[in-house]
Amino acid sequence: MKLSDGIEQAIHSVTMLCGLSGDGVLSAAALAEFHGVSTSYLLKHLQALSGRGILETVPGPKGGYRLARKPEAISLLDIVLAVEGSEPAFRCKEIRQRGPNPLPASAFVKPCGINRVMLRAEQAYRAELRKVTIADIIADLNATDDGSIRERGCRFLALHERNSTINI
Repeated sequence: MKLSDGIEQAIHSVTMLCGLSGDGVLSAAALAEFHGVSTSYLLKHLQALSGRGILETVPGPKGGYRLARKPEAISLLDIVLAVEGSEPAFRCKEIRQRGPNPLPASAFVKPCGINRVMLRAEQAYRAELRKVTIADIIADLNATDDGSIRERGCRFLALHERNSTINI
């Protein structure tokens, strides 16, 4: 299975937003700059994350993105589903019923065995992603980083974080 580049960008962006202060936001352009990716491509994924309630969008010139949930409440599966959609990766088209001399539909009473196996594999994959939260990713980074990765992120946030409050 191949996931889009947007998955990696989305997970890294969500992880970076964990470093913001209470009222802080980060623009899509800043997130794209930090990760060396296209702003327009990343923006599409940030909007999807906002639509799923993972990120909060703050409009206006001092606006940007911040987490809408605590890192412990955001699983990798939440991010994958926001970016890729909830459709299964494998979609059976019942090609076994096509081609020359097809059998009648009554010959295919049981669901396709290939489809059953692929869906079980997808369930296992999703179950694993559901277990890992952004908080887990950060804890792993903290356990393995010599401080240089964290320092790079902190320096960038110090330059690019915007302070903004939502006015309702």
